[in-house]
This record gives sequence, C-alpha cells and structure tokens, in this order.
Amino acid sequence: MPRLTTTDLRRRIDALEAENAALRERAAHAASAADTLVLDAPADTAVPHRRAWGWTLLATVLITLGALLAPIAVVAVWANVQLTDTDRFVAAYGPLADDPAVQAVVADQVLTAIEGQLDVGALTSDVIDGVIDLGTGPAATRALELLKGPAAQGVQSLIDRTVEGFVASDAFSNVWATALRVSHTQLTGALAGEEGMALDLADDGTIGIQLAPIIDAVKDALVAQGIGLAASIPTIDRTIAIAQSDALPSVQLGYGLTLAAGLWLPWIAIGLLAAGVLVARRRSVALVAASVTLALSMVIVVAGFAIGRIVFIATVTPDPLPARAAEVLFATFTGAMRDTAVAVLVLAIVVALVGWFTGPFRVPRRLRGLVHSGAGSLRDVLERRGLSTGRVGVWLYRQRVLMRAAVAVIAAAVVLFVRPLTPGLVIWTLVIAALVVLVLEVIERPAPDPAAAPLDESVA
Repeated sequence: MPRLTTTDLRRRIDALEAENAALRERAAHAASAADTLVLDAPADTAVPHRRAWGWTLLATVLITLGALLAPIAVVAVWANVQLTDTDRFVAAYGPLADDPAVQAVVADQVLTAIEGQLDVGALTSDVIDGVIDLGTGPAATRALELLKGPAAQGVQSLIDRTVEGFVASDAFSNVWATALRVSHTQLTGALAGEEGMALDLADDGTIGIQLAPIIDAVKDALVAQGIGLAASIPTIDRTIAIAQSDALPSVQLGYGLTLAAGLWLPWIAIGLLAAGVLVARRRSVALVAASVTLALSMVIVVAGFAIGRIVFIATVTPDPLPARAAEVLFATFTGAMRDTAVAVLVLAIVVALVGWFTGPFRVPRRLRGLVHSGAGSLRDVLERRGLSTGRVGVWLYRQRVLMRAAVAVIAAAVVLFVRPLTPGLVIWTLVIAALVVLVLEVIERPAPDPAAAPLDESVA
C-alpha cells in the first residue's frame, strides 16, 4: 500500500481550499441575488436586511470614535509615561543644558539680569574715587580717572567670561538637572500651577524658564573668581519668556483632565476600535478599515506637529528666542509624542496589511497558497534527508490555530505594554512574529489521511 507524502496531502488540502473558495463565491453571489429580491419583497421581509445595516452603522460609529480618541490618547500616554517619571523627564530635558543654542540664550539672559542689578561702571568709579579721596597727587589722580573706563570694561569682560564659561561647564549641567529634579517635572508643575518651577506659566499665558537658581550659581562663581562686588547681587526673580498664548491658562485645566485620563483613555480607544470590528458584518473588511482610519488619524497628528513647529518658531523668533534655540525646545517638548504617533502609524499599517493578508480576498488567498506550497516543498526536502518533526509536527498542525493565536497575543502584548513605543519596536515585533509563523508552517506536519491510502491503492 503506497504511502502518501506530505506534498500529496498538501495538494489535497489546496484542492479542498480551492473548492471551499468557489463555494464561498457562489454563496456571495446568492446573497447578492437575495438582497436584490428583498427590494421587491414585503416590508416585513426587509427587517433582517435593515438590522444588518444597523450593525454596519454601529461598527462605523465605533471605529470613528476610536480613531478620533487616538490622538488624545497619544498625548495622555506621553503625559503619564514621560512627565510623571522624574528620572525619564530629567533624561529627556537635561540635555538641553548642553545645547549651544540654549546655552547662548541662558547666558544672554543671565548677563542682562546681572546688569540690571549691578552697575559695574558706577561701582568701579566709586572705588577709584575712594582711592583718590585718600590723598593722591595731581598726576596720580589724572591717571586714576583715566582708569575708570578700562577698569569697568575689564570687570564687565570678566563677568561675561565667567558667565559664559559657567553656562558651558558641567557645573551648569548639574545645576540644570538639579533644578529639573527638585521641581519634580517642569511641565507637570507649570501646568498644575505650582510655584518655584524651572518652567513658569504666568496667568497671562506666558511660558518662561526661571533663572533664579542659575543666577545664584553664577553669583557664587563670580565671588570665587575674586569679584567680591558680585556678592551684592540680590535674588533675582526673572524668567526667559519662550511663548505666549491666551489659551494656555485653559490648557492647565485640559492638561489635568488629560493626565487623569492617561491610564484609561488609550484602552477606551482600543476598545472602541475592537468593538467596531467585532460587530461588523464583514470583520476582515472592518479590521482593514479600522487600521486605515487609525493610520490616517496618526498622519494628521504627525502633520500637526510639523505645522506646529513652523508656527512656534515663527511666534518666538527672533524675540524672545533665536531660531536655533526655538527648534531645540520644540523638538525636545514634542519628541516623545511625535515618536509615539509615528509608532502607532506604523502599527496601524502593519495591522491593515496583516488583516488584508489573512482575509477572504482573492489575492491574499493565492499568496497564502504559495506560502503553504513553499513550506510543504521545504518540509518534503527535509524529510527526504531524514529531518522530520514526527508526532510533534502532527500535534503542532492540529493546534495550528491555537499556535498562531498565541503568536498574535504575544506580539500584541509587546506592542501594548512595552514602553517607549517606537517604530523600531513595532517593526521588529512584526518581523519576529512573521518568522515564527513561517517556522511553524515548515515544522507542522499534516497527519496522514487513513482513507487516502486505500483510495490511492485502488487508483494505482
């Protein structure tokens, strides 16, 4: 009695799948004809058709709501993951202290604040006048009078060099990081209305970086350089204004609501999208539609960041910030949200492709047939060389639906729970999941059909 090979079994399975596809196509034509007859049927026979369209409408509404909530969920996730974690916040915003553009802005503002509180020309003139009052000859007096200007310039130059050197030093980076850590988080504190933040949000909607801790550190550095008159610099309450909007006070309230919703809003958006797919008449089409809709919403978010960058730079440049510093601040502030939006965009495209490939569409069916045939041929080659998975392969084949579901669940868990969510994480998760599925296709071994052998023997 001849023994069936894996290729023979695969051919029989492919023939059955082709027959099933033909039956499905005939059923679809029959359903279409039935829908046409419903138009001429009595009113009571059209109720099931209207109910079906009701489910379609409900699926459309759910998917649309989920896609609309997705951009808000991106902001909520950023607020919870990025801003409520002090270490992550310092790691994200601490490098601003090492950027030359930011250092130049801080140095300029610190010098302006010091000059507003310390009249170097008057102080040096008073010192020289005091020396003259001690009693000097006419020639010495004239020489000291001539030294007033150079002395003031020398002191001012020393102050400038000290401030610029301090801002470019590691000590400034440490002061900056300490200010961020002590205030817990710049933006969380500012948007929550707390006082003493490194980032200040005024009642009129002006955002500014407070310079008080930096000026105090500069004052200590000047005194250490031997400029004793720097000790007379008082505590200065000054900020670097970086933006102004009348709507910013309202953002405080919206931010508080967003932060509170940060933990559950992403799950609501996912739940709405999933519910829309589940209640749809054709779930495979609904899955592709939901993924495409989500991708479009993320495209709008990414485009919004691009437009916002242009508007922000145009608003704050050249006063109060130069263009380069404005670019750095905007990129730092929105970088995490933009990366998350791009990652969700990639994920949505991936899900749309997977839904299309696994759906009951003609082209994907042919592609799946090619994959099955290729895996079967490779399996036959390995078996002819003595490499067979035996009973394990047969068990894997019987549990193939469960195994693929497990791969999908694990991949989904990685995307949902691993943070930060990046395009690289999404792509590599997809690649590894696809490789696992391909390996399963090869090592799965269809069980021999007991009725097939007598049939082949009689044919032979």
